[in-house]
Amino acid sequence: MAHIKKRRLGKTGLMVTELGLGAMDTPQVKEGGETLNLALDLGINFLDTARIYQGSEALIGEVISARGGKSFYIASKTINRTRDGSQYDVDRSLKLLGVDRIDLYQLDDVLPEEWDRLMAEGGAYEGLLIARERGLIDHIGITSHSLEVVEKAIACDAFETVMLEYSAFYRDAEKLIPLARAQDIGVIVMRPLGGSGRTSSLRTRMAAGQASLTPTMLLRYVLSNPDISVAIAGVRYPSRVRENVHLALTYDPLEEAKKREYEREAQQLF
Repeated sequence: MAHIKKRRLGKTGLMVTELGLGAMDTPQVKEGGETLNLALDLGINFLDTARIYQGSEALIGEVISARGGKSFYIASKTINRTRDGSQYDVDRSLKLLGVDRIDLYQLDDVLPEEWDRLMAEGGAYEGLLIARERGLIDHIGITSHSLEVVEKAIACDAFETVMLEYSAFYRDAEKLIPLARAQDIGVIVMRPLGGSGRTSSLRTRMAAGQASLTPTMLLRYVLSNPDISVAIAGVRYPSRVRENVHLALTYDPLEEAKKREYEREAQQLF
């Protein structure tokens, strides 16, 4: 039986499947539990959630309970910006997930103007350090759409992972990926298919015969980058899980000429 390839998540040392599952929208459909179970059954071992993702942690907790325990990695996040707030969120996540500790906890969607506050005494980063000392979380990461924040996170040696946006549609962060790899910081890619809006629009154009680029081609583009650790594809339905896993099991990395071709079509589409 074929298995999804695994990559090392930087200095965390975790060996994660290069295809992960983003569970932000999964609870919004009745098939959400089926979607998560199928992803795990097919070999995905990295689920990404957050306190702000309504119902997501609780749904994952239900899946863990039904499966008789956790046999995969969980990454969650806090948008709280204070020491006490981030600690509260960790405790709340633990309760909803029904676990004793969380593999990776991240400061979520950090803006440049928030950096100093987050990293100062009394900031959210200190709260996560305390949570790690208490044995409630194993590793600390950060997520941001800001290149400035990601650069600071790579340079400061405070984080074990960074989550950034990267796809054939959005390549601004591409130059930062090898810098993170050089510092042994795990790179988690959000929106590898360009985000739900672009993906829905792309499927509409495909149906109308207006696009040859497909979501799985976009996923192949991201997975072809050897410096990323895991691509988080957000899914609601089991059919999308099967589609993504099939790609992960069968793809060959793109050659540079083909990557440029995908990039050109992506830019023409949007």
